[in-house]
Amino acid sequence: MHDRSPEKKALFGVGIGNAIGTTAEAVRLAVQADRDGLDLFSLSDHPYYGGRLDAYAAVGFALGATTRISGLVNVTNLPSRPAPMLARTVTSLSALSGGRIVLGMGAGGLWDDIVKLGAPRLGPGAAVRAFEEAITLVRELSDGGEPVTFEGEFYQVTDLEPAPVPAASVWTGSNGPKSLAATGRVADGWIPGRAADWLSPRYRSSRPLIDAAAAEAGRDPGDIVTVYNFPGAITPAPLPATRDRDGRWIGGSVDQWADELALAVSEHGAAGFIHFPVGDTAVETQLARWAQEVVPAVRARLNE
Repeated sequence: MHDRSPEKKALFGVGIGNAIGTTAEAVRLAVQADRDGLDLFSLSDHPYYGGRLDAYAAVGFALGATTRISGLVNVTNLPSRPAPMLARTVTSLSALSGGRIVLGMGAGGLWDDIVKLGAPRLGPGAAVRAFEEAITLVRELSDGGEPVTFEGEFYQVTDLEPAPVPAASVWTGSNGPKSLAATGRVADGWIPGRAADWLSPRYRSSRPLIDAAAAEAGRDPGDIVTVYNFPGAITPAPLPATRDRDGRWIGGSVDQWADELALAVSEHGAAGFIHFPVGDTAVETQLARWAQEVVPAVRARLNE
């Protein structure tokens, strides 16, 4: 299944930790990624953990320290961020950064933790309906125009002025069938869960549900990109095998990475990759290998 238009270049990003004890490192890594020409940096969103930075505060701070790279909350914990205020946050960050923001969206998963914030517990079906409704409302509160009145099941606004800022692209972390269908109807991209990749059963069973829902809604399935969270080690020498017995990518040399990712783009329609460094090598070193060696090698293979 190809979900990447041939004229679009693949995107390359890096996942950054957001533990409060590593604040200086997080900003330093974002600046390094920006300097080295990556397209985006990403942070997770778990506001119920006191030892984590607020994802949107951290993304905003890092965007202020950079000039070209985009920020992504991977993915927004929607139940803790009501859609009208999320719209204000995202459009504000877009205005402040010159459009360098992607809206990652999730329906919420760790409900025992989410309810500690005072958010009402939603069942799976209700959570997905709220998720789809939120994406629609966030879009309506962008791009300027007439005041918005929205009477939804979960969100209601009356004569609310939209921000005169273009809507950000929306990438979801959908997993279940209903959430995947919602992605097909209203989102711009999909980040497969649990670091699933283009060879995984999760991708092969999930992407068709997105495409079918998109087509039913009158959308071109190819307009909904797939961007992968992709952990792995970048090693000085080639590994005997780049995947484990279960088929999960573990890493390899620069050439092994470049061969794999170029094939993912050209043969499987991958639109982008967010690298999460693993192993004992310093994160700064792995980021440099990723941005300065792997990414140029992939682009060279793709003639980008």
